[in-house]
Amino acid sequence: MKISELSPEYRQPPLHAALLTDLNRVVADVEALDASDSSSPEKLAADLRRLLTKLASAASSSSGPDAAFRLKVWNLGYRLWNACVDRANHGFPTRVAEAEIRQAAPELLLLAGLPEDIPNARAKAASFFHRTGLVWFDLDRPDLASACFEKATPLVSAADSEGERAVLLDLNLARARVAFSAGEQALAVALLSRSKPLAAASSEGVKALAEEYLRIGKAALATKPPDSALDAANLLTEALDLCEKAAASPSCATPTTPGSTPATPNLQVIKDQCLRFLAAERLQANDYEGTLRCISVWRASLGLGEEHPSIGFMALRACLGSGNLAEAERELETLMANAEAPDCVCVSAAELYVANTGPDAAFKVLIALATRCRAGAAAAAVRVLKKVVESAGAGTGRARAIAELASDERVVKLFDGPTNTHERSTMHALLWTCGTEHFHAKNYEIGADLIERSMLYVSRDEESRSRRASCFRVLCLCHMALRHLDRAQEFIIEAEKVEPNIRCVFLKFKILLQKEEEDEAIKVMKTMLGYVDFNPEFLTLSVHEAMACKSVRVAIAALTFLLGLYSARKPMPMTEAAVLRSLITLLLREPGSEAEILKYSRRAKLRMAELGAEAIFGKGTVGLRERNWFAVSTWNMALKMAKEEMYDYCTEFFDLAAEFFSSVSGEDDANGILVCKSLIMGVSAMFHVEEVNKTPLSDSDLKRGVEMLSKAGKLLPLTLPWAPVTSDPLEDNNLLFLHTSNFYRLLSRMDTSAHPQQLQLVKNFAASKACTPGHLLKLGEIASEGTQPNLQVAEFLLKASITTALASHSPSYGIISAALRRLVCLAGIQDLSGSMSDAVYDVFQQAYQIVVGLRDGEYPFEEGKWLATTAWNKANLASRLRQGSVARKWMKMAIDLSRHFENMKQYVSEMEEYFERFQKSTGKEPDECSQQDGAPSTSLSGTRFCW
Repeated sequence: MKISELSPEYRQPPLHAALLTDLNRVVADVEALDASDSSSPEKLAADLRRLLTKLASAASSSSGPDAAFRLKVWNLGYRLWNACVDRANHGFPTRVAEAEIRQAAPELLLLAGLPEDIPNARAKAASFFHRTGLVWFDLDRPDLASACFEKATPLVSAADSEGERAVLLDLNLARARVAFSAGEQALAVALLSRSKPLAAASSEGVKALAEEYLRIGKAALATKPPDSALDAANLLTEALDLCEKAAASPSCATPTTPGSTPATPNLQVIKDQCLRFLAAERLQANDYEGTLRCISVWRASLGLGEEHPSIGFMALRACLGSGNLAEAERELETLMANAEAPDCVCVSAAELYVANTGPDAAFKVLIALATRCRAGAAAAAVRVLKKVVESAGAGTGRARAIAELASDERVVKLFDGPTNTHERSTMHALLWTCGTEHFHAKNYEIGADLIERSMLYVSRDEESRSRRASCFRVLCLCHMALRHLDRAQEFIIEAEKVEPNIRCVFLKFKILLQKEEEDEAIKVMKTMLGYVDFNPEFLTLSVHEAMACKSVRVAIAALTFLLGLYSARKPMPMTEAAVLRSLITLLLREPGSEAEILKYSRRAKLRMAELGAEAIFGKGTVGLRERNWFAVSTWNMALKMAKEEMYDYCTEFFDLAAEFFSSVSGEDDANGILVCKSLIMGVSAMFHVEEVNKTPLSDSDLKRGVEMLSKAGKLLPLTLPWAPVTSDPLEDNNLLFLHTSNFYRLLSRMDTSAHPQQLQLVKNFAASKACTPGHLLKLGEIASEGTQPNLQVAEFLLKASITTALASHSPSYGIISAALRRLVCLAGIQDLSGSMSDAVYDVFQQAYQIVVGLRDGEYPFEEGKWLATTAWNKANLASRLRQGSVARKWMKMAIDLSRHFENMKQYVSEMEEYFERFQKSTGKEPDECSQQDGAPSTSLSGTRFCW
């Protein structure tokens, strides 16, 4: 049996037939692909990737496909390529999937090998890869494009035929373009250099290579890459050399194929571009002579009639750069005469020219632009004038020239008509900006001139009211700075006519301040409150302006107006406490303003009670600083009032100081001492008021004083430990004494029921470390005086004073002697009848014990003399009362005391002689006033010693 006679199921299919069938089906699907089917390209691309993988595996196997199979694959690859080209020609969008399908075609050719039956197979496969790479490059995938070019290059690297050399040239140029885009500039230049031998064979090759040199040169000129190998001038020169060599070659003078045009005109276009970009490169390098040489060559080859506008523009820049203004002017005239030059280029050239020549040449340029740019003369004028302003600098001469140019009737006329509204606005803004810059630079005359000229470009319609008013206000400010106050007033009146608002009123206020018309300034400031756009900030500014003009009165008025707004709960520029502080600070400069200062200090206290300390003074460190300022201010005012003996104010200022210090510190820090001082000194001031006015304190005052001292008593422990004792009543160590003495005096105004409380008060003080003998003596004097003296308290204090003084290291005998004298007087009050009470004698006994042993002069002489004299006089009184024993007792006391005082010794002998006579005369007679007791009487009467 023959093999052909076998049944079909036993026949062997051709090798790889299934793969070929699948491939044929996919190619047919691509050929039949509809544009509306958006998902099919991705699926077909995936199928092709799968089949290419299988085909590559089959090609690499030992039993690879035969020549017939390879030829079929080659044909399928060609069919696939043609299908892709047809889709591209019919406008199918180029997507990634389309590019993948296209790339499958050269991949099939590569896998199929290079059949000998197909002419130029290598060149065709390489060409497919080249064009696919270009597609990938257009899709911004330079990596895939480069991979295609690299696969294609080995296929034609031998360059055995003209076709292969042409494809290799295209590949080199494409690779150079991709390398440049990837930042590999050195590789790009190397590939172009490698392509020179390949391009030399044909004019089209020269043209393509020159175009690529030109393209990369232009890119290098625009981007300025850091690679030194990629110099724009060298690349453009290479392109230019290629064009010149090709033009000199005989093959370029004749058509290459029937129906084609000679290559020379196309090369001339490239040469023209090379010269233009070389001129631009030289211009960037500031090689103005090189720029002009390139332009000269360009013009020599084409003539002025066909000149590109950029040539004239670059020539103008080169002439200006080299300082040849006359030639620059001719180039500008030539450019404006060129009908092909766009208006924008002419305007840019005019800007450049004017920027270098200044405003003197601007007018002629503006007229030329107005003639050429009939439709956009105003816009062109704005651009040129803007350049004039920008290049003029801050010089006053050029600024004046700008003002003259802008106000020329012919220039202003360019902006007439409703179509030039935007240009007029721009022109006004230009002059306004220039004027305000001079204003801020304190060139007020120039600034005012430019602002006034800018109003030529402001219409008088309703929409321009605000702009015109702004101009008038700035003019007002300029003339105020120049001290042209009347002129400034005229401008602000005009501004108010155009647009009355708070800013106009404020400027009127400033002018009146500078004219020193304070009453009118206050009236105008008051009218601010009625304006719709009023903001309290203007009153704050008014204060600053008034202070700058040294007008304290106006500043006080402004602060008063501002203060009146706080009750309205409006948003304010500063805290109410800051306004009160500023107001009080200003009032301190004005004599006789104590009542006003007190008024606003009271307000600060009341507002603090109403709203809370943080609401009125602020939070954090700022609030504490404000409260501390009010505390110190009221404290200083209280001291000032005390010094000036204005005790009515003094009391209340001390009270306010206590309140403010309390808000700063509470009761647990050092400021508590100041609270305590303020309360105690406030009560002291109340007593001074009583003394000065000769009117007793009212019950309410007494109650208030007790409350103040009760509060101070709680704070007194903060004053411990005390500093050394001083005589300053405001020192911390004296606070307890002042508190005690003031409290005692308040209690003395009550009935005798307060006597036990007074005794306990002084006992507490005597037990404190702050107590001194002087304090006790002073309190004793207070207790022993008045309409209701507390003799018990007085006796306690005086005895305590003596005891405390004697216990010190350096006893003060002045205090001791004063206390002894007080005790003598106090004991005398207790024994007015001269009874047998020994209270007075006991004091003299104590005095005698003290003076015994003292050096001469230690005990005050006058006090010693008083003791001796008083004792002798008491003896005389007893003698008259026929109390002999009492008289003898006092005589002996007087003699004993006199012996211990040097200045009294001259009287001792006479006193002793008298005493002996008295003794003899009285004998043992009973005293007349004490016969019932058996006391001796005296017969002496009318005898008295006095010094």
